[in-house]
Amino acid sequence: MAFEREGKRGLKVRAGNGTHRPMLGWMRREWLAEAAGTGALVLFGTGAATMAQMHPGKVTHGMVSAAFGLAVMACIEVLGGVSGAHINPAVTLGMAWGGRFPWREVPGYVASQLLGAVAGSLAVRAVVGNGGCLGATVPSGGWLQSLGLEWLFTFLLFLAAWRVSGRPLAGVVVGSVVAMEAMVGGPISGASMNPARSLGPAVVSGCWEGHWVYWVGPVLGAACAAWLVRRPWFHDGEGNGNEAG
Repeated sequence: MAFEREGKRGLKVRAGNGTHRPMLGWMRREWLAEAAGTGALVLFGTGAATMAQMHPGKVTHGMVSAAFGLAVMACIEVLGGVSGAHINPAVTLGMAWGGRFPWREVPGYVASQLLGAVAGSLAVRAVVGNGGCLGATVPSGGWLQSLGLEWLFTFLLFLAAWRVSGRPLAGVVVGSVVAMEAMVGGPISGASMNPARSLGPAVVSGCWEGHWVYWVGPVLGAACAAWLVRRPWFHDGEGNGNEAG
């Protein structure tokens, strides 16, 4: 998820092996990676959630939380060197607000993530059927409680992603945060922290109740976290502050 500038020669993306590749030459590959990663997250995460609703007792809430966390971990480890593995519009916007990602690339990333999420939900419907709104996120309590949880959890998730970006075991750390937050917030808000993850099941199943919560909460959470990481005192001297300037 870390991007660097190379003077006036443009932006380069840091690959997983430490090499640098020109951004323009890999743009379409990055879009495909974001679509595939988001699709995989929705397939395995909401697929587990759908199975839990269709087969109570056989698939537990803990298993669903683990499925989301493991999916995120795998995507970061496999695709991080290609696109940064944002797989989340809120993360992409946050990285842009924080100065690590160019705004001109945001539309392509977000569009790829949303399309990948819809494709993932179509795959869930094809594999396990249309039970339980395909794992769509719906506020269980009041909308304000769910909005607050989505804001807080996305805020914490983005801070974790920002701090470990480009480091060894980044996928393990971020995936663990996702799993823990899903474990706590799942019964209340669904613990989406990701507008694309919520959009895919809503589009395919038609379950739109409280859907706006899963855009406003995560985007505001990422925006607040991005504001925080741009503060000079947030830097640790190891390049984990505002790298792009």
